[in-house]
Amino acid sequence: MTALGSRFKAGATNPWGKPRVLPVVTLLYVLWSLIPVGIAVLFSFNSGRSRSTWQGFSTRWYVGTPEAAESVLYDESLRFALTQSVRLAVLTMLVATPIGVALALGLARWRGRGARASNLLMLIPLVTPEIVMGVALFLVFDEVYDFVPFGTWTQFLGHVTFSISFVVIMVRGRLFAIGRDYEEAAMDLGASPFQAMRRVLLPLLAPALLASLAIVFAISIDDFVISQFLIGGPESVTIPVQLYSGARLAPPPSLNALATILMVVTIGAISVAGLVFRALGKRRGERGSALESVAGFEM
Repeated sequence: MTALGSRFKAGATNPWGKPRVLPVVTLLYVLWSLIPVGIAVLFSFNSGRSRSTWQGFSTRWYVGTPEAAESVLYDESLRFALTQSVRLAVLTMLVATPIGVALALGLARWRGRGARASNLLMLIPLVTPEIVMGVALFLVFDEVYDFVPFGTWTQFLGHVTFSISFVVIMVRGRLFAIGRDYEEAAMDLGASPFQAMRRVLLPLLAPALLASLAIVFAISIDDFVISQFLIGGPESVTIPVQLYSGARLAPPPSLNALATILMVVTIGAISVAGLVFRALGKRRGERGSALESVAGFEM
């Protein structure tokens, strides 16, 4: 027993040994986090209205009959929430990503007075609690930009404001990893700064751009606080707001189905980005891509 205890103590205190406790703690944490989600997904396929007793498999809460009007497909409030969330996520993704890329390029290349302050200012949305950001945006649109009606447009502007910083962080990290050697080589071969950016820098930034699109989409479609503060009426209710409102009452299982759809869409966006990123990495290496782009310039 003493020998066994000594071996256990030696293994636990050896910093170079194989970790034994950490995998167990990680597994328990993952189970603690995913089991409730799995239960919610499971009961979205329950044939009955119970959220605690399994009554058989069914997709009635996803594509139920029009007469019942209790599924995601035929319940207008749930369908509008799904449409509104997807619309906001797509618009935010298409607008916030180009703005974030341009801002990242400017901040990475700017060496004049005010550059440090601008970089610090860009980080404010990341470190500010989202509830504070939501209140601030509400006051801005209520007192300053009161010509913008509350609803889709205020939610869209709020999501863009909150998401730009995430794009800047990812693109700047990629810019610092790439350096300026490829751009300078392209300009030495006769390319203009715009051509060097379009034909050399942007292809090298493709992984960061793809990741930014996926992250912004996931952040926007999953956002609750900003969407709630900037809501204008029933037509601008998003999935998180609908889930919160329904969960406070007697929630039907269709809310489980709606939450499952939200989860699948979010995970799908991240998975597609990862697969495309892996495919790009297999097709060509970064150095080969840059050399091909540089060689394509006409002297």
